[in-house]
Amino acid sequence: MLDRLSEKFQLIFSKIREKGKISESDIKQSLREVKIALLEADVHYKVVKDFIVKLEEQASQEVLSKTLTPGQQIIKITHGILTEILGETQSKLSINDKISNTILLIGLQGSGKTTTAVKLALNLKNNGYLPLLVAADRIRPAAIEQLAIMGKKAGIDVFTRDINKSTIDIIFEAVQWSKEHKYDVTIIDTAGRLHIDKELIQELKNIKNSINVNETLLVLDALMGQDALRVANDFNNEVGADGFILTKLDGDARGGVALSLKSRTNLPIKFVGIGEKITDLEPFYPERISSRILGMGDTLTLIEKIESNYARNELQNMGKKAFREQFNLNDFYEQFKKIKSIGSLDNILNLMPFKFSNSLKNMKEELGDEEKGFRRVEAILCSMTRQEKIDPDIINGSRRRRIAKGSGTTVSEVNRLINQFFKMKKFLKHQVGLDSLIPFMRK
Repeated sequence: MLDRLSEKFQLIFSKIREKGKISESDIKQSLREVKIALLEADVHYKVVKDFIVKLEEQASQEVLSKTLTPGQQIIKITHGILTEILGETQSKLSINDKISNTILLIGLQGSGKTTTAVKLALNLKNNGYLPLLVAADRIRPAAIEQLAIMGKKAGIDVFTRDINKSTIDIIFEAVQWSKEHKYDVTIIDTAGRLHIDKELIQELKNIKNSINVNETLLVLDALMGQDALRVANDFNNEVGADGFILTKLDGDARGGVALSLKSRTNLPIKFVGIGEKITDLEPFYPERISSRILGMGDTLTLIEKIESNYARNELQNMGKKAFREQFNLNDFYEQFKKIKSIGSLDNILNLMPFKFSNSLKNMKEELGDEEKGFRRVEAILCSMTRQEKIDPDIINGSRRRRIAKGSGTTVSEVNRLINQFFKMKKFLKHQVGLDSLIPFMRK
């Protein structure tokens, strides 16, 4: 997420971070580089202008000279301005726990609306709500079938009706059905177009006039760049929106739209799509995104992912010294599966600010293609005997050849896996467990 901009910022600030004193020319040079980095990231030029003015005002030589580490101080100032531009605080969905709520998803074709509908429903389900998905896209071929298949995969009920019925009739019937069957949230996947036209706008207006909508969320493709701002303003002016879900932020998007939306529309980003899996949707926290951009990591999001995938007793067990000292290949495999359930290694690494991520980076490099890498690991471990998993020290050359043959891999791949295991075991011996680490990271 925003990797290119993050790399540019880290490079800029690495030049001044360790300086005991920062001169006026150092400040001006840094401001120029920050300005270029933002423009290259496709941030709106007025947002860049305001950003640089604020940074210049707060990062004067007089202010920085009063601090022991002016390099760190300018990073702190930049973090504050970035957070302000991104929206300052998280904007939550307006959901009333006492009634049946309706969320209307709108946007152009290709923005990822249908997939986002399922992701949002799953996010709400994981937070204790009972959601219902409504297939109201009668324009795009197979949109209804796609929603039904993805909804079933996510364990979410999907409301579908004969496409010969009007969109308004389908939605009205779905809302009534939702109320009768006690669903907490009804998420309506509306039709899009390749561009904004009168027919699309009128249909959305008719929907909003026919039912009570708690939230109208505009789904925007981050790859659109500055065009997304025009689309956002057009939809908001014509239909009205309460916020955005920004998709494909994990792709090749330069990220400028994320930094421009709040300032140019005065509407918040509420969620961001960070991958293709139905679990790859995150609430948008301006302060956390700002930290990621500046290379400071996002420990709170990482903690939340860990806590949602580990039972409390598992975390407590990992915190015990005996577990770390007796760590074997069975435990290694279980942690591999947990890492996979938390998210892709790329996403996990983006949340890590410190050298703690180095061991995972090494693991990722050795895995190569992530999915194939996990399958190779599983095949190798399944080819080991119970005793070999418990006591990896007994795995000599002949055993490694047998394991390689049985798993359809090579001896060098078996060697790499075993070496990675011993590195992790050594690392764990000198670290506190996750159960002890999490309260510390929350501070």
